[in-house]
Amino acid sequence: MSDPLLAYPIVPIANEDDARATCDAVLPYVADAGGRMLVVHVVEKAGGAPDKASVEQREELASEMFALVRERAAEAGVEAETRVLYGTDVATAILEAAAEADASAVVFSPRGGKRWWELFAENVRRSLVTESDRPVVVLPRDRGGDE
Repeated sequence: MSDPLLAYPIVPIANEDDARATCDAVLPYVADAGGRMLVVHVVEKAGGAPDKASVEQREELASEMFALVRERAAEAGVEAETRVLYGTDVATAILEAAAEADASAVVFSPRGGKRWWELFAENVRRSLVTESDRPVVVLPRDRGGDE
């Protein structure tokens, strides 16, 4: 049965480990809801300060993450569209992409790890929840509750 909340979510990923963990958490729900999602990676620009890595390096990393996501999604019967986003504010980039794509929700699964924590630092999490014009769904890491 299709769940309109998860009919076409936007799903941000930060790195390869996060892509794997996010797939584990999100794909079963999206598959149950109709099998379609938009997966994004935000290349955060420093806003005038030197960037930590070149845009080309970050785009290559995103490409590798997206290949992994598309493979896992195909195995789960989920259509995964992927998109690299650019911006100085991670939450704003995600929310603008969600509005542009008319995503049904913003969906993520929190976990440890330095890069994930930076991506979803308190201000980013707060902005996603308080500034979103659509539902924000935080899924458990493990659907079975084994954590």
